[in-house]
Amino acid sequence: MTDAGAPRALVPLLLIGALAGVMSGMFGIGGGVVMVPVMVSLVAMPQHRAHATSLAAIAPIAAVGAVVFSGAASVDYPAAAVLIVASVIGVQVGTRLMGRVSEQRLRQFFGLFIVVVGVALFVR
Repeated sequence: MTDAGAPRALVPLLLIGALAGVMSGMFGIGGGVVMVPVMVSLVAMPQHRAHATSLAAIAPIAAVGAVVFSGAASVDYPAAAVLIVASVIGVQVGTRLMGRVSEQRLRQFFGLFIVVVGVALFVR
C-alpha cells in the first residue's frame, strides 16, 4: 500500500483499528494477531509494512487499555515493568531479524506462530 492508497483504505483501516481495539481490551491482543493478517489480506499491505504499522499503532492502544485497567486495580506494575524492559530489548532484536526475512518466509513464520499459540490456548 502506498501513501496515495491511504485515503482509499481509510474505511478498512478504521474497521481493522476498531477490531484490534476490541480484541486488545478483551484479550490483551490486537496488534500482530489481528491487525497484521487483516491489513495484509484486506488492504493488500505488504507483510513487512503491516508488521511495522502494527507496532506503531499498538503503543497508544496499549496505553489506553492500561489506563482503563489501572483504574480497576488490575495492573501488576512490577510485572509490567519487567515486561517493558525485556520487550524494549526484544523488539530491537525482532525488528532487525524481520528485515532479513523475505516477505513469504515472514508470512509463513507468522502463520505458524498464530497456529501454535492457538493450539496451546485451546489445549490449556
